[in-house]
Amino acid sequence: MSKTSEKDAAVRDLLAAASGQKFSTVLADPPWRFENRTGKMAPEHKRLARYGTMTVEDICGLPVAAITAETAHLYLWVPNALLPEGLAVLAAWGFTYKTNLVWHKVRKDGGPDGRGVGFYFRNTTELLLFGVRGKNARTLAPGRRQVNILRTMKREHSRKPDETYELIERCSSGPYFEMFARGKRESWTVWGDQSEDYFPDWPTYANHSQSQSADSATTNQRTGSDHQLKLLQERRRYFNDV
Repeated sequence: MSKTSEKDAAVRDLLAAASGQKFSTVLADPPWRFENRTGKMAPEHKRLARYGTMTVEDICGLPVAAITAETAHLYLWVPNALLPEGLAVLAAWGFTYKTNLVWHKVRKDGGPDGRGVGFYFRNTTELLLFGVRGKNARTLAPGRRQVNILRTMKREHSRKPDETYELIERCSSGPYFEMFARGKRESWTVWGDQSEDYFPDWPTYANHSQSQSADSATTNQRTGSDHQLKLLQERRRYFNDV
């Protein structure tokens, strides 16, 4: 498929996912493409090639304005190194930048998780840009009491904290739309290659986003095996008695 065809397909898929609805709040975590292609920082590096990336031009070209209400909020994840590009995307989508939330990645003991990347400083933070469009676009009352920092442990590559959803739902009105989503979420419309079924299939941190599901599946599997063993034992006792 040509680059133009891929862009057209992405536009069609986005509009189809919206189904003509206008959303008051949009959350987006674009697959940013870093210019540096030789270090760990670049998602397309062979050790981190876990999803396709997009150019800033292609991200800007997505018709986000067409699926948002006249008054709306945008939450846009952007790496520290690509802050100018993030602001450009926010503007291209028809929003005005207002402020940001900071995700501080911490260890179990609460200290900064220094396993991040960076050529100038070791990054332990990531930015969630906040933009608005339309009139009377202030956050809801809880938002005016919300501090602009999230402190959580990081999980698999590029996965953002689930606490973000709860924060957004407190501070911004629905309906809610997530772009480049990883899995479904109740009360949200989602779009992206991994928005339906998602599970990290590469070596990652033990507390990855699907670890509880994996634990539950293992527990269910063990429970099923134990149940089968119990039935077999009871059957043997029955025939021995006969």
